[in-house]
Amino acid sequence: MAVEQVVEDSPQARRREQRGWYFYDWANSAFPTTVLTVFLGPYLTTIAETAAQGRPYVDVLWFDVRPSAYYSFVVGTAAILQIILMPIAGALADHTGRKKELMGLFAYLGAGATMCFWFLSDGRYLLGGALFVTASTAFASAFVIYNSFLPEISTPDERDKVSAQGWGFGYLGGGLLLAVNLALFLGHESFGVTEGQAVRIALSSAGLWWAGFTIIPLLRLRNRRTLASVSESTGQAVAGSFRQLGRTIVELRRYPLTLGFLVAYLIYNDGVQTVISFSATYADKELELDQSVQIGAILMVQFVAFGGALLLGRLAASYGAKRVVMGALVGWTAVVGVAYFLPKGSAPAFFALGFAIAIVMGGTQALSRSLYSHVIPAGKEAEYYSLYEISDKGSTFLGSFTLALALQLTDSYRLGIISLMIFFVIGFVLLAAVNLPRAIRAAGNEVPDRV
Repeated sequence: MAVEQVVEDSPQARRREQRGWYFYDWANSAFPTTVLTVFLGPYLTTIAETAAQGRPYVDVLWFDVRPSAYYSFVVGTAAILQIILMPIAGALADHTGRKKELMGLFAYLGAGATMCFWFLSDGRYLLGGALFVTASTAFASAFVIYNSFLPEISTPDERDKVSAQGWGFGYLGGGLLLAVNLALFLGHESFGVTEGQAVRIALSSAGLWWAGFTIIPLLRLRNRRTLASVSESTGQAVAGSFRQLGRTIVELRRYPLTLGFLVAYLIYNDGVQTVISFSATYADKELELDQSVQIGAILMVQFVAFGGALLLGRLAASYGAKRVVMGALVGWTAVVGVAYFLPKGSAPAFFALGFAIAIVMGGTQALSRSLYSHVIPAGKEAEYYSLYEISDKGSTFLGSFTLALALQLTDSYRLGIISLMIFFVIGFVLLAAVNLPRAIRAAGNEVPDRV
């Protein structure tokens, strides 16, 4: 017996859900900000260097890996698991109709693994890698389902604005926690903790923040689809989800323009995510900047990115989201090129580069998310967003291994960062080739005034 959910979609009800939806961006932004962008890369690299004890390599599952490349290989390994698990999570959400419950399950799994970073010390680089793989995979799986709520809680003409406000709100939340962690890190002696303990507190606090604020969207968001049979076992639900996922993958051939957008997004977003995840390591190991400078710059980025996301959202209303995203990709190409030439120890130059990143970062991601919502068929949002999330936060499959290979072969951080430019160039060309109005009509959706 199936259980039907009757959901009121009045403007007031939609706005209430939208406000709750924003809070998941606020909650989970602690992970990419505090963990992925600032603390974990340099700290895990240092842990691996300590474990190496002067040797050029550390042992990772019987492979010799340079300590400088270990973090990138961990991120790439997480990407492989995400590619496997995210489509399954999306299909399970659409098949069962229990989007809210599944989002909560993955969110709390990721938050729990993040809190366990407290135990990362004394050369435990393998533990750190395992926790990161668990946390980032759960993060991405929850984000698949979170994104799939966007077309349900907003009209086509609202989506650019709603998506941009979600990203902007996330930057504020991530920035607020980072500010607290910055105060702890800089004043760790006055708090009676070592620098390593301060880093571990910061890492685990991201999990606590993520877990605590996730309660708000879980209370506000509503399931809309028909739920799977109440008598269906977990195994039957999973098997049904696999069948549904298979049908979706086969069906994707009917939407070649949607597939074209996905390929373009996979390419340029791999570049975006790899630059974000590598920035702190680059500043630490190549530019030789003090960690307080790194955190201060990235803290600045969070608050500037709030304005950048809203700015690009407004530009999209005037010029169309596709044009704005393409302009942002030109900006990303310039940022990577400038990063190659940054002088060692120049904090002002690093802050200026961070300001430029902040302007284009939020808008690129928010507008890509809302653009994609127009080119997917109704009723399969989570499944299609799982394909989208393969190249979104924390996956960075191609970018991470490109960067890791460059570091492995050259041991040069500058050559590593410049190798990422190709992702923005190719992504720009592929996105320019996609006819978005035609893609939207092919998916059976209404074309908004500007795309």
